[in-house]
Amino acid sequence: MQGKKQYQEKLFTNFQLSDRVPSDNIYRKLKEVLDLQFLYTATAKYYGKDGQKSIDPIVFFKLLLVGYLENQPSDRRIVHMASMRLDIL
Repeated sequence: MQGKKQYQEKLFTNFQLSDRVPSDNIYRKLKEVLDLQFLYTATAKYYGKDGQKSIDPIVFFKLLLVGYLENQPSDRRIVHMASMRLDIL
């Protein structure tokens, strides 16, 4: 007998992105050993006091690191790739 999946959208789901990324993933390992808190003090003099808030310097550095590791020279490509992959998110 042929089965047919009945899709019903759930109102609430218990889902955590980190559960979907393997424990031996390179970005998970980097997160455990890489402390980037020093970037706040190192870059503070480059940020103004007025205007809109900018991107977090740690997030920016991580995106550049991903671009280097994934051999992606374009900022737009890095952001697009990061939005599609759970291990980078």
